[in-house]
Amino acid sequence: MNISLIFGLPFSTKGWFELQQKKISIPLLAWLLVVPLSFVPPVLMYYAGTHYGDSFLPGFGDKDWHFITTTLFLAELLTFFVMGWLIHSVLEGYKLKVSYHDAYLVAAIAPLPLWLSSLALLVPVLLFNVLVVAAALLLSITLVYQGCRAASQRSGDDVVSMSATYTIIAASFLAWVLLLLIVWAY
Repeated sequence: MNISLIFGLPFSTKGWFELQQKKISIPLLAWLLVVPLSFVPPVLMYYAGTHYGDSFLPGFGDKDWHFITTTLFLAELLTFFVMGWLIHSVLEGYKLKVSYHDAYLVAAIAPLPLWLSSLALLVPVLLFNVLVVAAALLLSITLVYQGCRAASQRSGDDVVSMSATYTIIAASFLAWVLLLLIVWAY
């Protein structure tokens, strides 16, 4: 797989089909992709929380960053398994045939932009971080859409794929907001 196919994942199903053919096991996806990249946001959030303090955001420095970042890491790992199940269930609910392998492939690839957007925390400017996360969220949504199209092998039926993606994103977004509210409240 070349780099242009990887960068093309949010924009077409071609790279997704190639990834599906590799038949990477779910445990291998978890250990080689999800676990290492799930460390990035908590580590950078801990760094930002302990180094920037209230200059980044009022009340930011007063948090228990050990608890918050540990909770975030564990939630990210749990989210991978829940998202794989959710993607499979939603696509099956829309009468789209999908394997668990392909559903978990989408669940592993879709959060890549969000994990990498945490690198923006190296810049202590709140507006910059918000913009980077917003762009990453849009890329993740397109990854879910293209991944669902490829996983269900129904590239021609965009309305059904869009509806399924909307359901998946709505559930994911709700979980993400709840997690952020719980973390921020602590």
